[in-house]
Amino acid sequence: MYICICKGITDSQIKDAVHDGSTSIKALRRQLGVSSQCGRCAELTKEIIDETMSAGMPADANGALFYSAG
Repeated sequence: MYICICKGITDSQIKDAVHDGSTSIKALRRQLGVSSQCGRCAELTKEIIDETMSAGMPADANGALFYSAG
């Protein structure tokens, strides 16, 4: 699905960039150009960042999320 119409950026491109280490709007703007023109995609981009990061995080025995040290 297209997230940034101005630059033609899809949710898949954003997710791939997050997995590659771009975990902020600022970093994604530098890498992909998202939210660099009208800015209407910024909120949805932030939601995708948050969802992608939380989906890749392991849970401990109590169900709490944490980042691994490795």
